Amino acid sequence: MNSVNKSVYFHIPFCNQICHYCDFNKFLLEYQPIDEYLQSLALEVEMSGVTSAKTIFLGGGTPTALEMRQLDHLLKMIHERIQVTDEIEFTIEANPCDLTEEKLQLLRDYGVNRLSIGVQTFHDDLLNLIGRNHREADIYHAVWQARQVGFKNISLDLIFALPHQTLSMVEHDLQKAIDLSVEHVSVYSLIIEPKTVFYQQASRNQLAQPGEVIEAEMYQLVMQRLAEAGFIQYEISNYGKEGFFSQHNLTYWNNEEYYGFGTGAHGYLSGIRYENYKVIKKYIQAIQAGKKPILNEHFVSEREQMEEEMILGLRKTAGISQTRFFEKFGLPLMKAFPNVVEKLMNMQLLGEEGDYIHLTQKGKLVGNEVFERFLG
Repeated sequence: MNSVNKSVYFHIPFCNQICHYCDFNKFLLEYQPIDEYLQSLALEVEMSGVTSAKTIFLGGGTPTALEMRQLDHLLKMIHERIQVTDEIEFTIEANPCDLTEEKLQLLRDYGVNRLSIGVQTFHDDLLNLIGRNHREADIYHAVWQARQVGFKNISLDLIFALPHQTLSMVEHDLQKAIDLSVEHVSVYSLIIEPKTVFYQQASRNQLAQPGEVIEAEMYQLVMQRLAEAGFIQYEISNYGKEGFFSQHNLTYWNNEEYYGFGTGAHGYLSGIRYENYKVIKKYIQAIQAGKKPILNEHFVSEREQMEEEMILGLRKTAGISQTRFFEKFGLPLMKAFPNVVEKLMNMQLLGEEGDYIHLTQKGKLVGNEVFERFLG
């Protein structure tokens, strides 16, 4: 299999604490077979035959929750199997209170050049409420330390529409992020997912949420404030300074293929989307038996590829190039979705600019409703 220029994702599913909103595949760090897991990860990479990457992303869970020794083992393993050059965007997700100077230096030594820090909010009472184990002071310290060891590409994750959160609290969070002079900010609205603490609380009517109208106002505030501060909104939830858009995440939104390694990881290769075993024990057992640890896989039909192209591509502010769509599928975009695009344009949810079809400002507020129109 041609492994040249595909993005590579590693899933590190361990956390020191489970947040009340998180439904990712994750496990409390204590008593987990971490060393065995890292060995299995190495074997999975070997099985794949991948030797080079367009981008590398360590996500989770919280990869920085690993001890120095384990983090060193992981990064060394990646270096031994994948060619890591300075040109590659190499991202790690991090928790503010995990980022010691030693860990940051280790990351830099191994070529990690982009930090994605899970801030969520700068309000200590809200951080407590959502189950985060860091505080506002930890955020400043983490960013300061990262700059000291030479990180020039730092992204902060924020969440709005949190319980008890007001418009002025969101404004405060945005201002704090802007003041830190980071290169990138991701801002997501809270989604209540099944199997989370918040889901249980919401089902018992114990969760004070802002409501749809306030949530829309919060989103408009996010777009406005970050634009004023010189950030470019290049995707529904993502804002970067010029030259600092997430190349790894653009792989997903451009509907390109990528490797996914680790428990619960998703990948997309040779027209097949796959998902690995979510249970660590099953993942390790499969690898030790010399098998790929795949829980399920789905061959993506051409029609589904077109639908995905629209749903993922419209997340980008630029939208979808009609030329690129035609080159990919041999069919004009307007012919592939004859009634849908026209109808959405009449509703002023989609716009056309030169070669591109994109969401309008009005469309961004109801993005999911727009995307659903493209599903067969």
